[in-house]
Amino acid sequence: MTKERVVVTGLGPISAVGTGKDEFWEGIVSGRSGVKLVQRIPEKLRPSCKIAAEMYDFDPSKYMDHKAVKRTDRFIQFAIAASKLAVADSKLDLSKEDPERVGVAVGSAAGGFQSIEDQFHVLMDKGPDRCSPFTVPMLIVNMTAGWVSMLHNAKGPNTCTVTACATSAHSIGDAYRIIERGEADIMFAGGSEAPIAALVMAGFASARTLSTRNGEPEKASRPFDKTRDGFVMGEGGAVLMLESLSHAIARGAHIYAEITGFGSTGDAFDIVQPCADGSGAARAMKIALKQSGITPEEVDYINAHGTSTPLGDKAETKAIKTVFGEHATSHKLAISSSKSMTGHLLGAAGAIEAIVCIMAIQDNIIPPTINLNEPDPDCDLNYTPNTAVRNAKVDIAMSNSFGFGGHNCSLIFKRYKG
Repeated sequence: MTKERVVVTGLGPISAVGTGKDEFWEGIVSGRSGVKLVQRIPEKLRPSCKIAAEMYDFDPSKYMDHKAVKRTDRFIQFAIAASKLAVADSKLDLSKEDPERVGVAVGSAAGGFQSIEDQFHVLMDKGPDRCSPFTVPMLIVNMTAGWVSMLHNAKGPNTCTVTACATSAHSIGDAYRIIERGEADIMFAGGSEAPIAALVMAGFASARTLSTRNGEPEKASRPFDKTRDGFVMGEGGAVLMLESLSHAIARGAHIYAEITGFGSTGDAFDIVQPCADGSGAARAMKIALKQSGITPEEVDYINAHGTSTPLGDKAETKAIKTVFGEHATSHKLAISSSKSMTGHLLGAAGAIEAIVCIMAIQDNIIPPTINLNEPDPDCDLNYTPNTAVRNAKVDIAMSNSFGFGGHNCSLIFKRYKG
């Protein structure tokens, strides 16, 4: 059976750096940090980390009616908004499509934590009869895919992957495979996350994974820097419109890039820590390269997982060296971490970062890793410190995403050349 080629035709990012493709990309290229002091959590419940890439001005009523807003958690609202932005960007008229050929692969790592907290307080303070009848639909993770499918009448394959911080990268990979097999013509692919809630922040802070650079929020997320002290939470979502190449050409779509590789592996090592030698991540990258039919030397740019944790950044550096060898150590391979600006969107991170890779290809720009002023000697690759590189050659880009539990995912995007 002939495999369908799969292309990206619509981008819908939502983050503290910017909403919509143009605003988001301008913020990334200019090195704008979205990290600020947390406002959503009451002061008495804020842990040692009091900062996050929080979206102060997100208004769900721009994307859904009042009734739907009341029945959805914030993470679902992000998914809905991102899906509508992606459709608009793709210029798809879904009313003219066969709904059974339109599918959804949109996930979340944590689901509706704010709804869990809110309804728990109702339970304890007012009793079980006062809990909302929408409690369960507000908190369960698969409602990202459920709501997106209902709003867009997408009746094709429908799935919700949950692989911690690799969630939305796996969602893109799954959607890619569905189209490649001929099971759908169009897929919504991505993820969303609303983790700036007291319980989530407290849990991560207790595990000592969050930065406590509270006095300088914009400088707190500093991947690969010697002085990094943990990651910074972020929130938002991202949805990509994927289409079979034949479908995209038939409707005259603008093609941003082609997806050619998807590598997925497990560390089988630890519930939180990555393999110190980066072997699991390295295998995911090698699989993606093999599927793409390209050599390591052909990759121009990697958007690193780059969370700004002491162990994670070192392990990823080792993994990249293992796979790319002299191409990486000679600094020919450009790498950066957009989490230095967006914070870590957990389950939405992979999709946001896939958009960064795609826009890098579109505009031939290498985005920066901001706050990289004192490189860690163990992180000695070309991590594009502080300033974007314009007029670069970016024909092939890789996006890396790694999650708690040892989930590793690498995606490869290529410039579409017919």
